This record gives sequence, C-alpha cells and structure tokens, in this order.
Amino acid sequence: MKGDRVEIVVDAGDTTRTYEVVASRAGRRVETAVRRGVVEVSEVTRTGAVVRTARFMANRVLALVEQPVPREDRSEKTGRSGRPFGDDPEA
Repeated sequence: MKGDRVEIVVDAGDTTRTYEVVASRAGRRVETAVRRGVVEVSEVTRTGAVVRTARFMANRVLALVEQPVPREDRSEKTGRSGRPFGDDPEA
C-alpha cells in the first residue's frame, strides 16, 4: 500500500549504508525475496508489474526492516444504522 517502505542496512566495508524502497503511489506495494544469496526488494503494482528493484548480496545485508503504514482498525463491524453489531439502542 502507498507509504509502505522497507529499509535495508548494508555493510559497505568500513561503514554501513542505508537504502529505502517506498511504495510511492496508491495501489503499489513493496515485496521482499531472498533467493540464491541475493536479497531483492521490489516495488510492485496491483497487477504484479515490477516498477523498480533493489538487489543486495545477502551476506552484506545487516538489517532488513519492513515498515507498513498504520492502517485504521476495521475489526469492529458496523450495521446499516452505523452502530457496531451487538449494540442495542433500546438497552
């Protein structure tokens, strides 16, 4: 979702470098994969088309931090009246 981001901290010899991949537009998401010693972080559209990809050698990656955007809590369902289910207006 827009705003989701992944931070990658990489060992660059005598120092560390931090990279970010951000879902920049609505409907895009950030996916991570580790394959054959390579960490791949991609920004992907709704249809699955890859917009951009960052690749790092897995033995150089120190940290991979996924930071989702806080979403509103939809665990409380509401009925037609707009009140949560189970609320009795007569009580």
